[in-house]
Amino acid sequence: MNVLKTCTACTMTLGVLFVMTFALSDAVSMKTQAYFNRTAYLPCPFTKAQNRSLSELVVFWQDHNKLVLYEHYMGKEKLDNVNVKYRARTSFDEDNWALGLHNVQIKDMGTYDCFIQRKTPKGSVILQQTDTELSVMANFSEPEIEVQNITRISGINLTCSSKEGYPKPTKMYISITNSTNSTNEHSGDMQISQDNVTELFSVSISLSIPFPDGVYNVTALCVLETESMKISSRLHNIEIKTEREGSEK
Repeated sequence: MNVLKTCTACTMTLGVLFVMTFALSDAVSMKTQAYFNRTAYLPCPFTKAQNRSLSELVVFWQDHNKLVLYEHYMGKEKLDNVNVKYRARTSFDEDNWALGLHNVQIKDMGTYDCFIQRKTPKGSVILQQTDTELSVMANFSEPEIEVQNITRISGINLTCSSKEGYPKPTKMYISITNSTNSTNEHSGDMQISQDNVTELFSVSISLSIPFPDGVYNVTALCVLETESMKISSRLHNIEIKTEREGSEK
């Protein structure tokens, strides 16, 4: 990777690092994914690492708002320019040239830039830039089926719900299998809510499903789908008693 220009003016204030007047012939673009409340790793693979020592370099990461997450200055960690929202949330893996961002939240999604600079008597030279797009996901809870009422006339009235997941669910349905192994899929309007703090989603559907004629036992399975995952409930056995046996169950 060749440097076209050097940094002619670099300013750091309030945890924001502005690198001005430089250009790279090529920048590395990467994608990474992390689970909610876990650690995300933002890579900065330095192709010339074998020829350079960290004591010769300035390495720092910033988010899409130009807020500094971490800075390694000439072999030492430097906190002066790190924004307060990232303090005590990062760790630098010197062996793999990657930054760990801990306790990842949904609001941490976005693009992060890593810059590797070399100090010279005339200023700083940008040796490499890596752009990483971070996505965050959270596993929804196992869907739960709750049966409100069962009658031969009104059918099976039930609700399925799941909570605290991300991204937004795309589909939720209930699969009913009868004693003859015939299966039908039933879906309805999803009721979706999003927590104002965590930004995680909760979802539910409520359905009234006709009880098949001549059938007295069925098995229900609730399935939730998102762009990246599919999760099912446990099998739920539902029975309706015959009129001879008394009231429905």
